[in-house]
Amino acid sequence: MKTRETIRFILDTFKKNGFQAYIVGGAVRDIMLQRTPDDFDILTQASIKEIQSIFPDQKVKMVGKAFPICIVNGVEISSGRTKFDIFNFPESDLAKRDFTINAMAYDPLSKKIIDPFNGRKDLEDAIIRFTKDPEKRIQEDPVRMIRACRFVALIDGDFSLSSLELILASKDSLDNVAKERIHHEIMKAMALEKPSLFFKALKKTGLLNKIFPSLDRCHDLDGGSYHGETVFDHSMLVGDALSPRFPVLRLAGFLHDVGKFDAAKTTEGKLTFAGHENHTRAVVHDLTTLRFSVKDIAYITSLIKAHMRPLTDRTTPKAARRLLAMLDKYDLDYSDFMRMRIADKKGNLAKRPYTISEIRLRLKKLFNEMAEKSSFRMNHLEINGKDIIRILGITSGPEIGKIKQRLFEKVLDDPKLNNYDDLKKLCLSLQIKK
Repeated sequence: MKTRETIRFILDTFKKNGFQAYIVGGAVRDIMLQRTPDDFDILTQASIKEIQSIFPDQKVKMVGKAFPICIVNGVEISSGRTKFDIFNFPESDLAKRDFTINAMAYDPLSKKIIDPFNGRKDLEDAIIRFTKDPEKRIQEDPVRMIRACRFVALIDGDFSLSSLELILASKDSLDNVAKERIHHEIMKAMALEKPSLFFKALKKTGLLNKIFPSLDRCHDLDGGSYHGETVFDHSMLVGDALSPRFPVLRLAGFLHDVGKFDAAKTTEGKLTFAGHENHTRAVVHDLTTLRFSVKDIAYITSLIKAHMRPLTDRTTPKAARRLLAMLDKYDLDYSDFMRMRIADKKGNLAKRPYTISEIRLRLKKLFNEMAEKSSFRMNHLEINGKDIIRILGITSGPEIGKIKQRLFEKVLDDPKLNNYDDLKKLCLSLQIKK
């Protein structure tokens, strides 16, 4: 049974059994915005036991303890939360929801919309406003302040003045929130059409410094002579230019230049950021605090460290091999490196984006070396540590690793050297030079 058919069946079943039931929350908001909802939630005045009893032949599952929910044929159904206010249904439940645009109920059978807090008008005006008692809404869950920023980005709107003032006054309450929940909101924002609006809303409310201080400090940092925008604005453009299909890569786009704050130097009146890609301590601290996984942190920092590696129409085969070796060292795929390079160029207002032909030319340089099956990893060398010890008559120690690294550099320059005989000769020559 398709979702819309399922919804109609559930609502019709409630109606036939004498119960009111409505689609509520985000699905109603999305319908008002003429978007296809990701999922549907239904609110009914029937009790949990009654919900179970009127769907005897359907797939019914109950979840949750504090606030039990029935899942019927994959659709979440909750009972009216205010047991002692059943005559004010569904308004009593809607009053406890976070924002006016999420506090609407809709019955597609009768086409009836219940909108006690003018959420539809706020949607039309692109305004995010807390329901009924805003201060209480934030006290109940401070994460709602971050959700407010995400919804501002979703509808490309703004905060009501009272909501903005309250968030600014309440931002410190975010300190006691489980960081995993903030992490969750950040990743949901990466699916938006323009997550930059989310970060700008965080900045406007004073929450960005609570979440990503490494990015917040770049807000007014000049981009330097090679850019036509601030570091913050550049980061926003780059993140937006990356696909929502790759959420962690997209987040890396928003964070890729935060090291410029630490690397910034003014020499002879010129602002430079030499080596900024290696300044990752601040962003690692932020990501760790936000409970990002070790894997995601390593991926993001690797993208940051690699994003300045040049790949131009003049890149030689040797340079392409060294680039591929670096990507292998960082455990990065060439496609993610290229996506970041393309977005980085697109986010620079002082330069034009890559053309399709320029992108193809750069990819061809990498493909040519990949097709040659050149050695890009040190353990691909046709000689190992035991061989080196035997050839040079030395004992095991740190020196072996240094010799392998020098042999690896030689093979990167000339892949044909990757055979035992040539590598043996190189070992002996290295010992003589030493």
